[in-house]
Amino acid sequence: MLDVSPGILTFVGFGLILIGVLSGFPVAWVLGGIGVITGYLFWGPEAFSTFYHQMYGLTSNYILLAIPLFIFMGAMIEESGIGEKLFNTMFYIFGGLRGGIAITAIIVGTLLATCLGIIAGSTVMLTIVALPAMIRRGYEKALSCGVVCSSGSLGIFIPPSILLIIYGPIAGISVGKLFMAAFMPGFLLSGLYITYIIIRCIKNPNTAPVLPPEERISSVAAKGRMFATSAMPLLVLIFSVLGVIYTGVAAPTEAAAMGAVAASLIALAYRRLKYGTLKSATKRAFEATVMVIFTCIGAAMFQSVFMALGGGDYFTQMVLAAPGGRWGVFALIMLIVLFLGMFIPDIAMILIMVPLITPIGEALGFEDVWLAIMFNMALQTSFMTPPYAQAIFFLKGAVDKSLGVTTGDIIRGVVPFIAIIGIGIFLCVMFPQIVTWLPSTMIK
Repeated sequence: MLDVSPGILTFVGFGLILIGVLSGFPVAWVLGGIGVITGYLFWGPEAFSTFYHQMYGLTSNYILLAIPLFIFMGAMIEESGIGEKLFNTMFYIFGGLRGGIAITAIIVGTLLATCLGIIAGSTVMLTIVALPAMIRRGYEKALSCGVVCSSGSLGIFIPPSILLIIYGPIAGISVGKLFMAAFMPGFLLSGLYITYIIIRCIKNPNTAPVLPPEERISSVAAKGRMFATSAMPLLVLIFSVLGVIYTGVAAPTEAAAMGAVAASLIALAYRRLKYGTLKSATKRAFEATVMVIFTCIGAAMFQSVFMALGGGDYFTQMVLAAPGGRWGVFALIMLIVLFLGMFIPDIAMILIMVPLITPIGEALGFEDVWLAIMFNMALQTSFMTPPYAQAIFFLKGAVDKSLGVTTGDIIRGVVPFIAIIGIGIFLCVMFPQIVTWLPSTMIK
């Protein structure tokens, strides 16, 4: 076995991850490959026994069953066409306001976030439906792109977030508590996005023109019928699934199963429950779950070697040495998450970083649920910061070429929303009850 100092191991290990990911290799193979090679060279054959136990523990973790079930639920909601119906309803309700279509996109993205758990579906749907509606009515391209990327990215943070399902077991925190803790910060971000749009439109009215009268529906009764047929089924699904978690009636895995059944019934009510729909939703759930599990296994291999060779202790000492006391350490952790999130995919970030920051948070007296939400809130910027920037790539891949949207338009559009996430983090630091109040009221 070769001997290596923890400091060198830390920088070389993370450097190899960045090189591998930026080279285009799947992150699961990058992490697993680095773990196997460094484990054999610096730890010896004993590493393979640890790998086996890590893989067995991951694949037999009951809470991870919620991942395919929630993804299936989101896929069925998407296949039912309720997203487009919801957008059309909100379009007529808010379209008379200046910036009303952008506000509609934020609201629809927020509501879809409570069903999808991932960002692909909501970002693509908003790109296809909301982006043309804005640009063809004179909205600034950058603002329109920023609205789609930011609202689409809420799906990875607002429950039932797949990232929170993964975070919970690693940090030893109840996933149900994480779900409840993320609600108010998630809606806070949504409210801040809407506030920014309103202020932007007041300062520059030409940024987002008002809909012409012929495109509006003035009848309150007509708006009410549209809301009842599009939004109400979604709201009932949201509150029934997350409500049983909040009240302690069911754990997240059982609630996910209930949600999958309820979403299928909604698709049936909209006459979209067909063999092709079931096949597509099942396939998407299977593919996403396999990707998550393989990423978890690869990250566990890397993490076990990294911790066994002293890398975790070195990282802890390095971070705790930051100036400014406990808040200086917290700021450094946020900066590390923001930087690495630009290069390393979200799931891998959680699997690598959470075992490192959790003991640091405990040592400094940070509440574990609060720190988890701050971590995931900061990680949300990774979906809008190149080169990783999944939301940007989803938008660019799905946008109608006739709209003339450039990558520059998208990047200029997301910058203000990234800054708004920073404001949201600041508010949750100043008022931690935004995070901690709702989980503290849960029925045990």
